[in-house]
Amino acid sequence: MNTIRPLSPTEARVLATLMEKARTVPDTYPLSLNGVVTGCNQKTSREPVMNVTEAEAQAALDDLKTLGLVTQQHGSRVAKYEHHFQRGMGVPEQSAVLLGLLMLRGPQTAGELRINTERWYRFADISSVEGFLHELAERGDDKGGPLVIKLPRTPGTREDRWAHLLCGPMENTPHLIAACAGSAGASGQNDRLSLLEAEVAALRATVERLCAELGVSPVQPEAANAHAKNEDSLET
Repeated sequence: MNTIRPLSPTEARVLATLMEKARTVPDTYPLSLNGVVTGCNQKTSREPVMNVTEAEAQAALDDLKTLGLVTQQHGSRVAKYEHHFQRGMGVPEQSAVLLGLLMLRGPQTAGELRINTERWYRFADISSVEGFLHELAERGDDKGGPLVIKLPRTPGTREDRWAHLLCGPMENTPHLIAACAGSAGASGQNDRLSLLEAEVAALRATVERLCAELGVSPVQPEAANAHAKNEDSLET
């Protein structure tokens, strides 16, 4: 594998967007230029939020094609683009998933990465995530050198955060790391909240189905709260 030059932030965002959509919305992949721009400029699951223009996205796609990381599909009226990250970088799927998420969401802990990669790839546990991160950090010069780095732990944090090196060496200044830690932590909390909400919705659907089979009406939260208050007043 040839050594890939450092990517620009726009190139990294375009590449990671293609990697994400290939796994999360395969029915609409490969992406048109408009799809790439829309994915790059999402307000959620992005750190930082960017405002990439069509011209900037097209230039990034052209440069990524030169690097062998993206190809253009022919045969349709609208040009479509797909990534070849794993082959171009010489990494397995698990490593590609981690790098893609780090490019999209910035520095994260192994635990946050395991949560955020659920729609891309399901890691067995955090140890598995850490194993691939260490492999990427210890990547030899004959393979292009390290692709991730473990950031110094900031005051008040209990877990190490990891950052990608696809855009070149990361400046480990205290204010930058603190900003990355804060934004990544907020992203992780939002994702955990989303997972909990999904679990509650699934449990509610199960309860409603069971009640329908038994021919009884499910107790609504308001009724349950009123019943509990009545019991408390009787006890007092």
